Formats: sequence, structure tokens, C-alpha cells
Amino acid sequence: MSQQNEILQRAHDRAEQMSLPYSGALTPDEAHALIATMPNARLVDVRTHAEWQFVGTPEKAIKVEWKSWPGMTPNPNFLEQLKHQVDAEHALFFLCRTGARSHEAAVMAAAHGFSECYNILEGFEGEPNEAGQRGQTNGWKGRGLPWSQS
Repeated sequence: MSQQNEILQRAHDRAEQMSLPYSGALTPDEAHALIATMPNARLVDVRTHAEWQFVGTPEKAIKVEWKSWPGMTPNPNFLEQLKHQVDAEHALFFLCRTGARSHEAAVMAAAHGFSECYNILEGFEGEPNEAGQRGQTNGWKGRGLPWSQS
């Protein structure tokens, strides 16, 4: 079995264990490895414009807000914006700050015909460390995966 297939199998197994209504759950490292090897994979960052600008974004991420700052109001155009930027047959890897909003986005996308939806566990910033700072313990940033900040 190839590394890609092994990662996808682990993600599917997690989905079954967690009773997720979408294809699977990936660690940041797994998502990064799949993006490098799967031509149809798309990383979808569902955080807010403020987070993209001030906290940073993974390289080559497609940006579609799930909720908007301030107030964290749901984006009523989320599905339309997602459909405009990706194909329903792409493997979509959803990412937010810690994995909660991206879970919600994966649920909605899967329910509306997107065939392969995955949540990236830990998110971009991950859990806070003992000093209350995110981006150092785990998550995309904490694991040292490629990202940039404007």
C-alpha cells in the first residue's frame, strides 16, 4: 500500500471512530503530504480575513470564510464561494484555527455534494501552550509546515 493510501485509510478510520459524516480526519502532517502527492487535493482555509492577514496562511490555500469577523457571523455565501473555487470532485482538506470551524465546513460541503471532504485536526494554530500562546504546540504552524504572513 502506498503512503498516500495509508494516510487516506487512517483518515477514513478516524472518521468511522469519530462518527464523522465526511470522508476523514487528517493530521496537519498527513494533509501536507497528501497535498504534495494528490493532484486533485485542495487545502481550504475557512478562517476569517483577519486571521489570514494577521496570523498567516498555509501556502497555496484556497480561502473561503466560514464565519466573518467581527461577530463571527456565518458566511451565507460559503457554498457558492466554495463551488466557485473548487470542483465537487476535488479532495478538500478544510482548515481553521483549531479544527472546529473546519469540521462544520466539511459537514456542510459533504452534505451538498462534495465527494471527498476531510477535516484537518489541530487546525492552523493548534492548542495553546502553557503560556496561552497558539501556533507553537501543534497545528499547521506548530509543526513547521509551509505558511506565510502578510
